[in-house]
Amino acid sequence: MNEALISVRDLKVHFPIKRGILSRTTGYVYAVDGVSFELARGETLGIVGESGCGKTTAGMAVTQLIPLTAGTVMWKGREMGEMGRSELRELRQQMQLIFQDPYSSLNPRMRVNDILSDPMDVHGLFGGSQRRDRLAFLLETVGLSPDQGRRFPHEFSGGQRQRIGIARALALDPSVIIGDEPVSALDVSIQAQIINLLMELKANFDLSMIIISHDLAVVEYICDRIIVMYLGKIVESAAYSDLYGAPKHPYTRALLSAVPVPDPMRKKQRIILKGDVPSPMDPPSGCRFHTRCPERMAICDREIPETVDFGNGHTAACHLYTRANAQ
Repeated sequence: MNEALISVRDLKVHFPIKRGILSRTTGYVYAVDGVSFELARGETLGIVGESGCGKTTAGMAVTQLIPLTAGTVMWKGREMGEMGRSELRELRQQMQLIFQDPYSSLNPRMRVNDILSDPMDVHGLFGGSQRRDRLAFLLETVGLSPDQGRRFPHEFSGGQRQRIGIARALALDPSVIIGDEPVSALDVSIQAQIINLLMELKANFDLSMIIISHDLAVVEYICDRIIVMYLGKIVESAAYSDLYGAPKHPYTRALLSAVPVPDPMRKKQRIILKGDVPSPMDPPSGCRFHTRCPERMAICDREIPETVDFGNGHTAACHLYTRANAQ
């Protein structure tokens, strides 16, 4: 295993619920409730789950864009929460974001060159002729022409806009890219192009990536390792081959059963989860998945399951397994 660029330990992000004239705190939204993971140098990590599972919040907390309630985020062994504002600002050159919506993430009043120049201005990088060369390089890298830098965002298609968003993420020559549903707003054919582009960029620029998605088909194609979240907690984590070849958690199996198979003759047993995802304001006791789990047992209502290690970095938190019988 390569060295860990980012180490997250027992991360919690709870948003207070305030009501009344005095804005008193009456409860909390338990968006992320005790997750731990690492991102190794050169690795692509996938974070998957249904809407509301906390995956985007976890990604934002890693970059310190939202405050942590508890836990630590380490960058190369140093806690980011202990860094000063100027030091954290320098660190953010190394951690850049690709946003979900290519329409709302680009300022419609700015030309593309100005959009790409903004992060350079903030950090005081690439001045004069070096700036022009950098802008041309970024656009060519993502498959656009340097001449298109004089246009406004509304003159581009959705896929082209996302390429501009990727170019902006590359503007400061980062080490880590965090993609928050980077292809979910695009047509399927365009999704494949953007995924291929991200894989090329990873290889060419020695990038590490965190890809946040609800689509297991996307993360299978691009990610080395995948963690599955449900209602603020990690229920399973494994290398992509182990997760798709031998999923352990009932929730993971249900998600995988929903992935379309490109073969009309192949029959696939779909696992239908009953009910809705519980509110993160009042999560269930015991295993948080027990209200929808097709393999629910009595113990699931009462006790939080331990995380069982099946070897090769494959772990799952489920009462179906114990440390004694994990294989």
